[in-house]
Amino acid sequence: MRVNWNYIKASVLVGLVGLLFAFSSFRNNQRKVGNIEINFNGEGNLFITEETVNKLLIQNRGELTTVPKEILDLNKLEAALKSNPMIKTAQVYLAVDGKVSADVVQRTPIARVATNGAFYIDDEGLSMPLSSNYAARVPLVTGFINKDKLSNVFEIASKIYNDPFLKTHIVEIYQHQNENIVLKTRVVNFDILIGGLENLDKKISNLKAFYQKAKKDNTLKKYSKVNLQFENQVVCTKK
Repeated sequence: MRVNWNYIKASVLVGLVGLLFAFSSFRNNQRKVGNIEINFNGEGNLFITEETVNKLLIQNRGELTTVPKEILDLNKLEAALKSNPMIKTAQVYLAVDGKVSADVVQRTPIARVATNGAFYIDDEGLSMPLSSNYAARVPLVTGFINKDKLSNVFEIASKIYNDPFLKTHIVEIYQHQNENIVLKTRVVNFDILIGGLENLDKKISNLKAFYQKAKKDNTLKKYSKVNLQFENQVVCTKK
């Protein structure tokens, strides 16, 4: 019987490659995690610090640099970061060299409630705690505020946040008990009576037209109230 040495050599070679691959994989999985890199995406102002993110990771997995790569649960680490009320989304991943990277997106506040139990309202209409690390320059919200019913205030706050003119001039949103809205300005000392939020775009358009005309006529400081609740007109009260 003739022995096929080429077949035997190929089989031995495949076996050796398999053993080397298994050994390499085992060694790689047993390697400890390397450095931890925190990346904050989005706006530059940090409501949560890199140190806080590191603590969240450590609390849920221990000192990461002593953990073998094989038992590192990235989904659990992501869930730990997302549980923080300052964080909107987070992605944790492991590089080939063992470095753990966490990409963090913070929540974006658009207004600050300044009644009992102060908090922010974020760009999704949810309450967000204040930060000891940074204070956002956003309009104050005062008056009758229910933390579980923020849709009305959120709508006007979103309009202000996304409108350059309003963002420049409006510093306070006051909500009456019936949810009628009054805006207060940064420079000129008059109240803007919005009332209900129906036809809001039209009311804002009327406000801008009034403001430009009154500024041109140098009469902005003569008024105490600007009422936008009447259709197709602006009713002003002099001081």
